[in-house]
Amino acid sequence: MDYISVKARAKINLTLDVTGKRPDGYHELRMIMQTVELYDKVFVKKIEKPVIKIKTNLEWLPTDNRNLAYKAAEVIKERYDIPGGVFIELKKTIPVAAGLAGGSADCAAVLYAMNILYNLKIKREELAAIALELGSDVPYCLMRGTALAEGRGEILTRLPACPEAWIVLAKPAVGMSTAAVYKAIDAIDGYSHPDTEGMIDAIKKSDINAVASKLSNVLENASIPMCPMIGDIKKMLSDMGAVGVLMSGSGPTAYGIFKDKETAQKAADNVKKTFNIRDVHITKIFNI
Repeated sequence: MDYISVKARAKINLTLDVTGKRPDGYHELRMIMQTVELYDKVFVKKIEKPVIKIKTNLEWLPTDNRNLAYKAAEVIKERYDIPGGVFIELKKTIPVAAGLAGGSADCAAVLYAMNILYNLKIKREELAAIALELGSDVPYCLMRGTALAEGRGEILTRLPACPEAWIVLAKPAVGMSTAAVYKAIDAIDGYSHPDTEGMIDAIKKSDINAVASKLSNVLENASIPMCPMIGDIKKMLSDMGAVGVLMSGSGPTAYGIFKDKETAQKAADNVKKTFNIRDVHITKIFNI
């Protein structure tokens, strides 16, 4: 095998709770993550020249070691003495810096692809440990599906599959600094926390209405004041028929859960037109 193509799927947060700050400077998190069908295409090919080369459809996206996909190839190449080089083509569809783990998903896809391509037979636990070195969301992006994530996000417990639904994702055309969002949340007292156990129970019952009622992300308390459009998009999605709305990750993407594609399409069209934003996607819950 000389090449492999992998779908790197986006994630949304059904819940996100910050429960403390760790000695290493990271925040202690407890959150429920869910994969959706929206994906980047990641093509990985062996080449003779001992280099890592990345091509992408986004001209402004870094293609050196600032790119997590590059870092993934680099660590596998060095750690397992891979001869020759590797060519990676990223066809990006997942919005960048959106709270949807697009970069982490690409990184996980390259780890997976190189393990298969070079027949390395790296065990799941070892690959997850490498993934954590590269980013807090990367272990989950390797796992995918519905999961409770704790610690930095690396302590993963698989949950039953989330009930199927249509998802409208809408990312305002603004940049959000994850570090700034977490700094802001540290300065806020008295916000309410997600009912994580209630969400787990709703998922176990396969009740999409109950899941929608338990959506909660404490980082909204910091992100929405920085970007009020997040709140405005949530309201419009709700007004247009979403059974639940939330911001994913540290933002700025807001999403709505819909029971049928027609209602989701109308909501997506309205949000795109009203807020004049490009990154609006209709997708679905993805379960393995």
